[in-house]
Amino acid sequence: MSRIGKKPVQIPAGVEVTVKGSTVTVKGPKGTLEQDIYEKLSVSVEDGVLTVSRSDEERETRARHGLNRSLIQNMVTGVSEGYVKRLELAGVGYRVQQKGKNLEFSLGFSHPVIIEQPEGITFEVPDNTHVNIMGINKQQVGQVAAEIRAKRPPEPYKGKGIHYVGEYIRRKLGKAAK
Repeated sequence: MSRIGKKPVQIPAGVEVTVKGSTVTVKGPKGTLEQDIYEKLSVSVEDGVLTVSRSDEERETRARHGLNRSLIQNMVTGVSEGYVKRLELAGVGYRVQQKGKNLEFSLGFSHPVIIEQPEGITFEVPDNTHVNIMGINKQQVGQVAAEIRAKRPPEPYKGKGIHYVGEYIRRKLGKAAK
């Protein structure tokens, strides 16, 4: 039995889960998310607890058991609390500012880099070197954060670039190491 798959998902107050065929819909105070579940898995909701069970012991079914349970857990967390990724800019002249809904970065290029806000994501700029990316879909928040980080990833010699808050940048000594 999958260790992750057999864990029950606690549904907090204010979150409503409906199962229709192989589609699970989660509705909460922050929004609504929908996910298709593997056809050999069954989802049941009883007394504020959601469980995912499988019909057979095939390799594919076992592999998807824990995955689908985790996807449902992420949806429940997303519509109740939401997800946040925090990015930090390090480097002389590296700045970010919010222009309407979009972000404008100064990253040492000859032009400003503009990131448009996708649907379901909100940007927050607490100061000119930090960006918070917020949303209810964990995958989408992580993807947008990774795309922004890829515009100027941190380099190993001085640590300049865009990195996640708390991320460890492995540093190299450079020429002085010889």
